[in-house]
Amino acid sequence: MPRTANEALLEVLKRNIDKTFDEATIEEAVSNFQLLTLKKNQFLVQQGEICPYFCFVESGILQHEIEINGEAITTYLGLRNTFTTSLSSYLLEKPSQKSIKALFDSELWVLDVKTFRNLIASNAAFQQFYYSLIEKQICLIDDYRIDLLTLTPEERYKKLLATESELIKQVPLHYLASFLGISSRHMSRIRKNVK
Repeated sequence: MPRTANEALLEVLKRNIDKTFDEATIEEAVSNFQLLTLKKNQFLVQQGEICPYFCFVESGILQHEIEINGEAITTYLGLRNTFTTSLSSYLLEKPSQKSIKALFDSELWVLDVKTFRNLIASNAAFQQFYYSLIEKQICLIDDYRIDLLTLTPEERYKKLLATESELIKQVPLHYLASFLGISSRHMSRIRKNVK
């Protein structure tokens, strides 16, 4: 018997919508998600392909990366209990400008684009959740860009340590360095000096 979407997904949706929606409406939205398992280094999407899914990360970490002059640059890390996709590729069904791969074995709850569009059109709870999610992501992106311009590499690392201590423990150094816009060598020095 296939697994149904987990409690964490249900709780995340509930936290991001107002209390006026009945449980059945929220559960109906959650029931549309399908389980997808990725093995370590397996891709959700590769650069140049169309991203097939909007996903909730139940376990594992998804690395978003772009290739510039033959070098892979980490642009984002999709952590446990967060949602992620290559959004313009997914929504516009055009080739993705980035790759998304599992850094560890990962379990994801996914929606294909047709199901996603049906939910946006027919389920008010999911619609409200999605717009709330987009607002929060825009704020996070804005904060991240400002941090890159205003904080020193050491300050960026300290901020990540304060907000995502589990990430620091799990993600290999070179991915964290790339995500923070720091060279691996400089990141090693910072890590030694910051406890």
